[in-house]
Amino acid sequence: MRLAERLKKVNPSSTLAITARAKRLKAEGRDILTLAAGEPDFDTPQFIKDAAIEAIKSGFTKYTPSTGTLELKKSIAQKFKKENSLDYSPEQLVVSCGAKHSIFNALMVLINKGDEVLIPSPYWVSYPEMVNICEGVARFIKTCAENNFKITPQDLEININSKTKLLIINSPSNPCGSVYSRDELEKIAAICVKKNIFVISDEIYEKIIYDKQSHFSIASFNKDIYTLAVTVNGLSKSYSMTGWRIGYLGAPDYIAEAISRLQDHSTSNPTSVAQKAALAALESKDNFPQVMCAQFQKRRDYLAERLKKIEKIGYVLPCGAFYMFCDISRTALDSSTFANRLLDEAGVALVPGAGFGRDDFIRISFAVSIEQLKQAMDRIQEWVGKL
Repeated sequence: MRLAERLKKVNPSSTLAITARAKRLKAEGRDILTLAAGEPDFDTPQFIKDAAIEAIKSGFTKYTPSTGTLELKKSIAQKFKKENSLDYSPEQLVVSCGAKHSIFNALMVLINKGDEVLIPSPYWVSYPEMVNICEGVARFIKTCAENNFKITPQDLEININSKTKLLIINSPSNPCGSVYSRDELEKIAAICVKKNIFVISDEIYEKIIYDKQSHFSIASFNKDIYTLAVTVNGLSKSYSMTGWRIGYLGAPDYIAEAISRLQDHSTSNPTSVAQKAALAALESKDNFPQVMCAQFQKRRDYLAERLKKIEKIGYVLPCGAFYMFCDISRTALDSSTFANRLLDEAGVALVPGAGFGRDDFIRISFAVSIEQLKQAMDRIQEWVGKL
């Protein structure tokens, strides 16, 4: 049987592959410590689970509008206004099955065959694969550690050509934890407006940000960039709701309407019960995101101190998210060899950097307890010392 040609360009997720292998080894009885997770290790807050239970008990288990309930969209609009200085009407909002789904939908309605999408590198593994599915062309803008893996206005300008349709910005970023300042984003926005380039702003790690830095939404700066931007967010990271699959986006009316039509004929509505849980999260005054973020910062600082003692591994201190992107070039191993040998020989799972666009790096997730981090770093330090 012949598969669709579009699938030939799509690669498996490197993050899911290493996690699956670690799980298999664990099931076989191996002592495996996993630093590959792309999700918080905290449980979803009880008040959110209670809202879902109440939704089930009350019979809120039927179809909702494809783009989400009006109640939830009004709450999202209030969140955007209060926290991001963004004015979106409910008609400009689409609730989807996770922020990944939101990004995919936006690419599907904006990208034609052959359109180029600019993606800062290192990048989240799914961005180029989604572009490939949409028959676009992923064009990478390489960044450097000296600039905290952020693109500059000059980087952006020299990569724009007649085929450039869209730029993806991720702040805070996966895998580097980079956070763009207001000034940096304003300069990027000005270029996108001048060149008439769309922007997808992936802000899923918005509430996991360190050192008193601030988050800014690029669409909030002025009307011109607002009309070109799609702002993506969700509850997965901020409220540890990865499995609930609720993401959302805000966009100009015609983009939101097009995404609505697409979602009508693909997934229809996100799960009704999960929408009630999301509403509870958005409308709560609970400080769960702040408490969780404080714990992540402690882990980040501990991990940084441990890495300082490993001569062959370098790193840039992340300003957000819960990953450390580490330079392994001094080990003379490529990232897949490093990750697979570490898993086999030391029982520690982490993610090769190749899937993020850098084969001389690996990604360590610190979405685990300090105790697990200590054990894992003890093993890594000993193993690297023998290379």
